[in-house]
Amino acid sequence: MEKVHSIEVEQTTSSRLAQVDFENLKFGHILSDHMLVAEYNNGAWQSVKIVPYGNIVMSPSSSFIHYGQSIFEGIKAYKLENGDVSIFRPNQNHERFNKSAARLEMPTVPAEIFMDGLKTLIDLDRDWVPPTKDASLYIRPFMFATEAALGVHPSASYTFMIITSPVGSYYNKPLRLKVETHYTRAANGGVGFSKNAGNYALSLHPTKLAQEEGFDQLIWTDAKEHAYIEEAGTANLLFRIGDTLITPSAETILRGITRLSIMAIAEKWGLKTESRKVSVQELIDGIEAGIVTEAFAAGTAATLTPIAEIGFQGKVYKLSDPSTREFSNKVLAYLNDLRYGRIEDEFGWNLVVD
Repeated sequence: MEKVHSIEVEQTTSSRLAQVDFENLKFGHILSDHMLVAEYNNGAWQSVKIVPYGNIVMSPSSSFIHYGQSIFEGIKAYKLENGDVSIFRPNQNHERFNKSAARLEMPTVPAEIFMDGLKTLIDLDRDWVPPTKDASLYIRPFMFATEAALGVHPSASYTFMIITSPVGSYYNKPLRLKVETHYTRAANGGVGFSKNAGNYALSLHPTKLAQEEGFDQLIWTDAKEHAYIEEAGTANLLFRIGDTLITPSAETILRGITRLSIMAIAEKWGLKTESRKVSVQELIDGIEAGIVTEAFAAGTAATLTPIAEIGFQGKVYKLSDPSTREFSNKVLAYLNDLRYGRIEDEFGWNLVVD
């Protein structure tokens, strides 16, 4: 791959690749050899570099530490059957990243930095893309405010970076989720649709409480009534109710790319789909009536993970055996075949790094 002329590349002199056990990858704990760094100052992007992965230096008064201007994305690259490396739908992540930036009054990142930088970085570290089953290279683009000054105002400077990590599965078993009816993740008019650091910080304490009760994650509900389902924090939610695949829709919910992909596949296969408000009561009634035949979480990290049990108001509702679920097992197999290059990419979602 020809290096983008505006991106300086400094290669590491001591690769850590030989130390990696690709058969035992703990999610997010092993970082690849290189990272991309771009600086924004005086109203423009000033420099774009790929350098060896390492620590960064910042002022203790850097404004993101105090005022929270920090956003990120999650993308995955896969080793195809023919040995090529492919990135799954990164243009969608670029679009979502810039929507997050606009909401937090941060500069947007142009395609020649985000997309070209991403391809250059992945090409340089292509040997870090795991060759093992169900593994991938997790890609984390992120941006944070760097102005060294206290005072509540948008920063005058920012750093955009991309780091990568070879990973295995995020979840290794079906999920037990608890419906959250007290704490709030996001409210209308807020930043729930954006992938910003604060959304995840808000989730940590309530999730910890749920885990102490034996649950894996929460089902977040709306801030006003706690009556409508939103997402699981680490993933979107989808339910098959009767003959329809349904996913909750609200301005507080992250526009998940895996979720969009699953819905598109379902529609192509002729399955009825709906993106709409879903009440907790509708879900519980559906489980009790036996018409909720499938429930699963979907996200870049989670991929597609079945939901086994849902806790609500002190009662645990069990769903069908995940191994017997027709659609979710079929669509997961299809997505894996597509992303690993085992079947034709009929949607044009794979960006091959050549």
